[in-house]
Amino acid sequence: MIFILLILSVITGVLLGKYFGKKEKLAKNLLILSAGFLITICLNEVFPQVYTSETAGNLGIFVIGGVLLQMILEALTKGFEHGHFHHHNESSNILPMALMVGLFIHAFIEGIPLANEHEISPYLLGIVFHNLPISFILGAFLFNRKEGSKSSSYPSLLIVALFALASPMGMLLGNYFNPNLQPYFLAIVGGIFLHISSVIIFESNKNHNIDWIKIGLVIVGVSLALIMHLFHNHSHAGHIH
Repeated sequence: MIFILLILSVITGVLLGKYFGKKEKLAKNLLILSAGFLITICLNEVFPQVYTSETAGNLGIFVIGGVLLQMILEALTKGFEHGHFHHHNESSNILPMALMVGLFIHAFIEGIPLANEHEISPYLLGIVFHNLPISFILGAFLFNRKEGSKSSSYPSLLIVALFALASPMGMLLGNYFNPNLQPYFLAIVGGIFLHISSVIIFESNKNHNIDWIKIGLVIVGVSLALIMHLFHNHSHAGHIH
C-alpha cells in the first residue's frame, strides 16, 4: 500500500503536469499547500522523533546536514523541489542526467525512514503531498516542450520512472540498515523538509505585498497536517488501550 501511494503520487503529478502544465498558478498553489503540510509534519512528527531518540544530542548536526545537502541537490535540479519553473528558453541550462540524479537522491533519502512502516503515517502523507507538485512541474518540464528542440530527446520516461521508484527503493534498502541509524536519516530528512518548505513559504512576494491566497493555502496545509497528526496519535492511543 505504501509503495503504491508513493508511486501513484508521482505518476498523478506527472500526468497533471503533462495536460495542465501551462497553468503555473495551479502548480504553485499546490506547492504552497504542500509546504504548509510539510513544515507542520516536520515540526510535529519528524523533529519530536529525532530529539526524543537516545542519540538526540548529536542529531542537530544531521538536521543541518540535511539543509546543506538539499542546497547542493538544488544545484542539480535548479529548484524543482520548491517550484522554480523552467521554460523552453532556459531548459538548456538543465542537464537531464543532473536532474535525474538530484531528484533521485532527494526522493531516495526521504524513503529510508519509511523502512518497517506498515501503515499510512503523517510522514508518508507529507512525502505524497510534496511529490504531487514536484511531479506536476516535472511533467510540464519533460512533456510540454517545443517540437524539434534538443530537449525533446531527454529520457523523460526514465527520469519519471526513477523518481517514482526512488522512495520505494530507499524504503526497501532502509530495512537492511541498523535500526539505530534511523534517527540519523530522519534528522537529515527533517533538514531537507525544513529547507524546502521554508523556501516555498517565505519566498518574497512581488513588491512584498501581503498575498492572502498564499497565507490561506499555508493555513489549509497546516490544518490538514494537524488533523492527520491528531488522528494518528488517537489511533495509536486506541491500540495501546
